[in-house]
Amino acid sequence: MDNFEEIKPQHQEEEEEVNAIWVTEDVRSYLYDMAKWARFLSIVGFVFSAMVAMSAFSAGAIISTLSAVSPANPLLKMGAAGFTIFYLLIALIQFYPSLMLFKFSKAANTAVLYADQPSLGVAMGKLKSFFKFCGIITMVVIGFYIMMILMVLAVGVGSSML
Repeated sequence: MDNFEEIKPQHQEEEEEVNAIWVTEDVRSYLYDMAKWARFLSIVGFVFSAMVAMSAFSAGAIISTLSAVSPANPLLKMGAAGFTIFYLLIALIQFYPSLMLFKFSKAANTAVLYADQPSLGVAMGKLKSFFKFCGIITMVVIGFYIMMILMVLAVGVGSSML
């Protein structure tokens, strides 16, 4: 990182508006550190996704143990296939942001180490996708919480009328 030259803005005509962002040495350092942490978090996410996916295929054993311990458990209605699909869905939801972080890390490292502007654009695109996905998941969870609160209130009002 020490062999980079500071990029100076080119002088253009006074009438023309300049829309550019210059990457200073401080920003490069921050980007390089972000890429390291993003790689670490993505690898941890991949490991957890793999563990959840592997546990999805042990649903049969979980169901049989659960039926022996608690035969009236409502989770038994879901069945082994239901548990497998649910856990694979959770693994997939966890895998995507890890993949975006990994791709960001790879492109950001390339951008910083080789002063590659297209790689910086790719890195920022992957980071945008990561945050967009996290935002959508957050909205879905908040919507689910609101639905649950409304259902609890409806059941509470309905039971108080009886």
